[in-house]
Amino acid sequence: MRDNIIGWDRDADGIVTLTIDDPKGGANTLTDGYVEEMGATIDRLETGIADISGVVIASGKSTFFAGADLTQIIAAGPGNAQDVFDRATRIKRDLRRLERLGRPVVAAINGAALGGGLELALAAHHRIAADVPGSVIDLPEVKLGVMPGAGGVARTVRLLGIQNALMQVLLQGNRYRPTKAKQVGLVDQLVKTVEDLVPAAKAWIRSNPGAHVQPWDAEGYAIPGGTPSTPSFAATLPAFPANLRKQLRGQNMPAPRAIMAAALEGAQVDFETAQTIETRYFVSLVTGPTAKNMIQAFFFDLESVQGGHSRPKGIEKHPIRKVGILGAGMMGAGIAYVTAKAGIDVVLKDLTLEAAIKGKAYSEKLEVNALGRGATTQEKSTSLLERITPTANAEDFAGVDFVIEAVFENPDLKNRVFREIEDFVEPGAVLGSNTSSLPITALAQGISRPEDFIGIHFFSPVDKMDPIEIIRGENTSDETLARVVDYTLAIRKYPIVVNDGRGFFTTRVFSTYLLEAMAMLSEGIDPATIEQAGFQAGYPAAPLQVADELSFGTIRKIMDETIDAAEAERATLSEAIPIADAVMATLMDRFERTGRACGAGFYDYVDGARSGLWNGLRAEFSTTPELTVPFQDLIDRFLFIQAIETQKCFDEGVIETDADANVGSIFGIGFPAWSGGVRQFVTGYPGGNNAFRSRSAELAAAYGPRFCTPDAPADPSSNDVRTTP
Repeated sequence: MRDNIIGWDRDADGIVTLTIDDPKGGANTLTDGYVEEMGATIDRLETGIADISGVVIASGKSTFFAGADLTQIIAAGPGNAQDVFDRATRIKRDLRRLERLGRPVVAAINGAALGGGLELALAAHHRIAADVPGSVIDLPEVKLGVMPGAGGVARTVRLLGIQNALMQVLLQGNRYRPTKAKQVGLVDQLVKTVEDLVPAAKAWIRSNPGAHVQPWDAEGYAIPGGTPSTPSFAATLPAFPANLRKQLRGQNMPAPRAIMAAALEGAQVDFETAQTIETRYFVSLVTGPTAKNMIQAFFFDLESVQGGHSRPKGIEKHPIRKVGILGAGMMGAGIAYVTAKAGIDVVLKDLTLEAAIKGKAYSEKLEVNALGRGATTQEKSTSLLERITPTANAEDFAGVDFVIEAVFENPDLKNRVFREIEDFVEPGAVLGSNTSSLPITALAQGISRPEDFIGIHFFSPVDKMDPIEIIRGENTSDETLARVVDYTLAIRKYPIVVNDGRGFFTTRVFSTYLLEAMAMLSEGIDPATIEQAGFQAGYPAAPLQVADELSFGTIRKIMDETIDAAEAERATLSEAIPIADAVMATLMDRFERTGRACGAGFYDYVDGARSGLWNGLRAEFSTTPELTVPFQDLIDRFLFIQAIETQKCFDEGVIETDADANVGSIFGIGFPAWSGGVRQFVTGYPGGNNAFRSRSAELAAAYGPRFCTPDAPADPSSNDVRTTP
């Protein structure tokens, strides 16, 4: 078996092709073995330089280079800072030797060049990419809580200029197709096939034998657009941190700040010093907690969920031929669109044909916008829309093998629409209900085939939200669950599998965010302070704002159902629920304020747009602008209450895996991304689980028993606040 990672081939013209092909991995990554071998390969190039006319860097994999070995990053801690610094310095030193070899170096990019892979390509003097499906080029590190650590900041700043490097590449982590990457300036040349890459690279070397000096090493070079000391650039410099602060909304996101600092500081010094500055910021991120949290969630957990880890084993896949959707409102229309976009035929039913046609118009509008952006072609758009058949007739569900009901949250209505079509769909068709809180087992009692019945909870807007919460009822079969997971993956969503229970996982945990905000308001905390605490905790939207968007009627209905269920089960009710119920009653019953839809909620609205918090809140709840409790307490109350409620969901068997909880909480209900998700927040809490328990006890003593952690795990020797599923 081949054990070398980098192949060497020198042709008659003296051009050496280095083919990276790690035999131990499905993709090329920055492993220790690669680092060692690349150093030795560059030694060989330098030793034999007299017989070398150029170098082509290619890949033996289906992708070019996938970047860093994330298992190494997630394992690094503060005690490893010097090791991380030395390793990054060594990688940079070797890339610097490569670009100063004295011969033209070309990167032949097939497939994905991500992170460290693109940084390797940036050390070449010319970059050629194959414009083929699946080929993407980017520096995504910011999305994982880290930053480029192999020269990516220093080189993109010098290649593109500070502003373009930050806004188009470093701070966004944008994933570019080759054509767009060429427009941005990350690649220089495109070819149509992977087979064309190496010949094109060699042709460029033969035509440009003297092109072996990077722009930043050339005499008289200046960074495009100037540096912080350039008067024209200096005039706009104060806007950079201000815009970043606005973008982050106070969130605990050290990576964007470190990237901006490294870019600005590095632009004012020579290239070697810029690289050292970059390394120091890189080390601070890699050895800190946020990177570990985000890598766990956005790479490992997301990979697990997208791999269908919760799909029952041993169930054969059955392709879905036709999906029938009951209800053509906003939710049903969105489901129809994403289903048709995946190439699946859709029957979209409503009470009248006019209503169903209006539902299809939602897809037509999205496609018009996509055509305007150049995101699709007329042929693809026409084909997508032809897959959606609007109807008011139950008979048109003949041949449907997968049903999704998307009508109002009323059990009788849901059962009625299923009865209308049950005799027409295929035997064994999946019968799915898009519900956010109604128990699936109870709904299944009105269905003749409860084994085929399941909850399929989409998030709005469907075309933009990635997770789907799949709720298994007591009688749902493994085959039905497997088919829904397959459908979710087919439409490119994230399947979050949970078991039945009122509110399931997402609605139940999400509601605590709103309840806690109302509890704060009832305590006299200023509403603007409450909203700011939500933002600074890292939530994408402030809690009172979110409550307005949902409508108070929906919130009150969920609370009433929760109260009724607690009474029926003789369960302990969180003290925040009656408090929030009283807040809702005040606004709804006394002031007829029910949320944004009616133009009046916690906020005032002018022509449908928020104009500011309602002044009556301060008078009605006797709030004061002076903060009488620590601001950090407000932040922690939001985070801890959701983490504790999640633990209860685990204890009750509602949810079973950390990956589902983390991905569902970040992408479904907006739990702060920096935390790595609602479970990783506990795992990565500074000081460990004992510190988490101690902080919970402090919050419970100050604000109520709802902050007490659940009972200890089944293993009495464990200190883990989480129960192992």
